[in-house]
Order: sequence, then C-alpha cells, then structure tokens
Amino acid sequence: MYKSPVIRKVKEATKITDPMKKDLQPTVLDFGPVQFLIPRFFGFCYGVENAIDIAYRAVEENPDKNIYLLSEMIHNPTVNEDLLKKGVKFLFDTDGTERIPIGSLKSEDIVIVPAFGTTVEIQKELQQVGIDPYEFNTTCPFVEKVWKRGKQLGKKDYSLVVHGKHEHEETRATFSHSAEHSEVVVVLSPDEAEILAEIMTKDRPLSDFEKYFGHKSTPNFDPYTDLKRFGVINQTTMLATETQEVMDILKEAAIKLYGESDILNHFADTSDTLCYATNENQSATLALAETNADIALVVGGYNSSNTMHLVEILEHSFPTFHVRDAGEIKSEKEIAHFDQWKKEILETKNWLSKDKSPLKVALTSGASCPDVLVDEVMLRVLDFFDGVKEVDEVIEPFDKKLSAES
Repeated sequence: MYKSPVIRKVKEATKITDPMKKDLQPTVLDFGPVQFLIPRFFGFCYGVENAIDIAYRAVEENPDKNIYLLSEMIHNPTVNEDLLKKGVKFLFDTDGTERIPIGSLKSEDIVIVPAFGTTVEIQKELQQVGIDPYEFNTTCPFVEKVWKRGKQLGKKDYSLVVHGKHEHEETRATFSHSAEHSEVVVVLSPDEAEILAEIMTKDRPLSDFEKYFGHKSTPNFDPYTDLKRFGVINQTTMLATETQEVMDILKEAAIKLYGESDILNHFADTSDTLCYATNENQSATLALAETNADIALVVGGYNSSNTMHLVEILEHSFPTFHVRDAGEIKSEKEIAHFDQWKKEILETKNWLSKDKSPLKVALTSGASCPDVLVDEVMLRVLDFFDGVKEVDEVIEPFDKKLSAES
C-alpha cells in the first residue's frame, strides 16, 4: 500500500542500470518547466520495510486481539496514523513517557517492538505479564548488529562510547543493552567527542565529565579508567561522517595516552557497525548536493533523525524544505516546513520561484518515508506550473527498462 506509481519505477529501473551500486549521479525527471533530481538511494530501507511487513501482518492475522506498539514503529506520521486507525495503540510516547502501563496488559495481548528496538528493562516488564517481546519484533537487523558488536567488545572488557542522541528510542535501547556488559557513555557530536577526549587526557578537569556526560553515562563511569579500553558504536541514523569523526577524535586521544604501536589494545575498530542503508542514502545525498538544483524538498517525519541529517547535508547547497507530506505545501506562495535548529514548524512565503526555466528541484526522503508520499509532493509541485509533460510520458523510459528486464 506504500508503493508508488512513479518513484518506485525510478528506483527499480535504476537497480537494473546500476546493479553494482557504483553510480551516485541523480536521476532527472524532466517535466518541462520543472525538473526533479532524484538521488540514487533514498526512502525505505530494508529495516523499515521489514518492520512495516511484520506490523501489518500482526494486525491482519489477529483481528480479535488487543495490539500495541511500544512507541512509534518508525518515525513517519502517515504509517503510525494508519496503524492507529486499524486499532493499534501506543504504550509509550517517543520520549519514553508512558501512555498505557505495561502491567495492565494481558498475556494474550500482542506487543510489537519498533524498528528502533527497546530496552532490556521493558523486555523484562513484558515477560513479567506473560508477553513474548520477540514474537513480533521489528527491530532493525542493523540495530541488532550494533548490539552484538557491543556485546563482543564487552566480553573483552571494553567500555563503549555511543555516538547518538541520548533521548532517541534507538540510543536508549542501545544504551540499555550495552550497559548489561559494559560501562557506557553517549556522545552527541564531534564537539562533545573533543570534550571527552580532553577529559581523557586531563586537559579538562574531571568535573567536566559530570557536567557534560553525567546524565548520559552508566552510574560508575570513570573516564580515566573506563576509557583505557573502549570502542565507539552508533545510533544507526547518525551522519556516518560524524561517527567517523567521533572515532578519529577519541582514537587520537588514546594514541596520545598510550602510543600508536599499542593502540589496538586500547581502541577497538568498530567501523563495521555503520548501517549500509544510512551510508548509501547519505552518500547519494552528498552527490545530490553537488548538483545545480535551485531548491530541495526532503520528505519525512519531523522526528526522524535520518531525515534531518539529509536536510542538514542539502541546506548547505540550496534552500531546503523538510516537509512531512504534500499537505504542507499550501500553495506556490506558502509552504510549512520543519526547522530542526529552531525545533519548530515554519511558514515560508514565496518559496517557489518561477523565474528559472526549468526550475530544478532536488527531491528525496528519509528511510522511514513511503515512496508514495514523495510522489504526492512531486505532483503537488507540478500543479503550480503550466505546460508540464504527462507523468506517463516522463516515466515511459523507466517502464521500458522494467519491461525489457522482465
């Protein structure tokens, strides 16, 4: 139900022409007065598709049971609102605030774990009321990969630094699972990594650890002892380039303390935990940012971390508008869009210029955004122009590629 008649064909045809995933050049959809530049990778990833499949199958196969989601399954309002309409209820808000006590549930109820995963504590609560938290577990395999890598390091007496947003569901889950076997601290950014590195090397006082990290570390974390052996893992939706930067900063601090020759005994190589889909989407967006687009539209939930990172990449190149769906495009004179820096929805006037012909629009979406929403945004923009080509005409070359393949 979330597949689209336009974007889906572009994606599938591109897979045929670029099976090795080597070409990051955007695809151009030329409608005459408007051209849309579509990146090589964007939208639904495997983890999200898997989560949606499991959730809808649970609803379809259990019409007479109470079905609950721990919280938003993915950060997309369209998907979550549709599940609510089908009778699914949320146990928690995205910030962890309880809506429905787990203790009020019955053993025959169904609870769906979201793609972000959940904490060890919540898993135990569900088990206490007789609910198997893994029966309908939609946790992304790449999130679980991070947990497994962290556990491997924990067995070797490594502490863990998590690059992520400490209030995000995924990071809360990763922190909880990691704390079962390691001391853990969460770092938001390269700037925070610099602070932690300076604490490690005693270029900052120990009191700064409590100031910056006390609220997002395990209770007994000691940066002087616990960072003698550590690895960096991440929230999978963070900018991969930033995760690498965090790793490099902390590795340099370890080298300063222990020397280059012995670094492998102090700093674990965890580059294999970076999510392939996040990497692909961000790489394709970087290529999109190098085009001569006039504006960019990024479609996705306003609490979607990976979507916000795409916006962050593009807004350095041209005016960029983050919209949840086509409904935010009020007219050619007004658009509502989310500003992640101000944390509010803004309304911008005269956002769509018709001075250029063709107008070039970079169009992409976050990993939790259905392709059909991207279609709708594209069609909404086309409504404001005269003399546009028919969709069938523009999509015909992609149809031919798909027909030839089949």
